[in-house]
Amino acid sequence: MGKLIKNHWARLIILTAAICKSSSPSPVPGRQNEDKNRREPQTDQIAAALEGFFWPKIFWDFLTTNLDHAVRPFPVLQIINLLLGILVLAWEWPLPLFHFANTAMHRSIEARLAVYPLASLSALLLYQATNPGIYYLIGMAVYFWAYSEGEV
Repeated sequence: MGKLIKNHWARLIILTAAICKSSSPSPVPGRQNEDKNRREPQTDQIAAALEGFFWPKIFWDFLTTNLDHAVRPFPVLQIINLLLGILVLAWEWPLPLFHFANTAMHRSIEARLAVYPLASLSALLLYQATNPGIYYLIGMAVYFWAYSEGEV
């Protein structure tokens, strides 16, 4: 049997959080009129940030309304999620266009363990991006596992 290369597995999990979009379930027949304005969270940080511009909502608004100023009237949290999603995409999928491949930052697991908690926190605050936030947490745990076993 082969050996599990955990940093590659974590890379795929993080890429899933940044760009892969889940398919929404089809509506149940006879329930088209119910829940017309209900938006389901997606598994994509970039698309969730773009959706947040049109439907701004904090995930924790059922507990407090103090965080509503992060999404309305100026979309601060949506812009942060969009920028972090693009950064993560450029970091984990290094295309020659970005000139990011084979740099010290690209090879560093420590830098990833420093940046991804911020991406996870910003994703967990935005309602549309709660699934990518959970994916980031799982990916960070796998990266930490790889780092603790000495992978590079």
